[in-house]
Amino acid sequence: MNEIEQGKQTAIVSYLTIIGTVIAIFMNNETKNSFASFHIRQALGIFLTFFLLGYPVGYFDSWMITASFWTFIFILWLFGFMNALNGEQKAVPFLGEFYQKLFKSF
Repeated sequence: MNEIEQGKQTAIVSYLTIIGTVIAIFMNNETKNSFASFHIRQALGIFLTFFLLGYPVGYFDSWMITASFWTFIFILWLFGFMNALNGEQKAVPFLGEFYQKLFKSF
């Protein structure tokens, strides 16, 4: 419980844009709070997925595909952000476990 309270601020900051994620990485660099690290990995994965897939999705030139992509990313972000606010350590749907394995060094 104490670890969650200590890492909560860093976890919340990690979801506030990609710059917030970078700031959260530096905030967590000294303390290495596991709760904050979990949410940093989730937020970094969501933002990188957005940047890596956003450009190719834009080439479809279809508002339905683009809107679906934005909705999917927003739901992932909202799920992660709400879990950080509530002090829960749940992986985002579909990709959360992948993010944890991919960014295990954070």
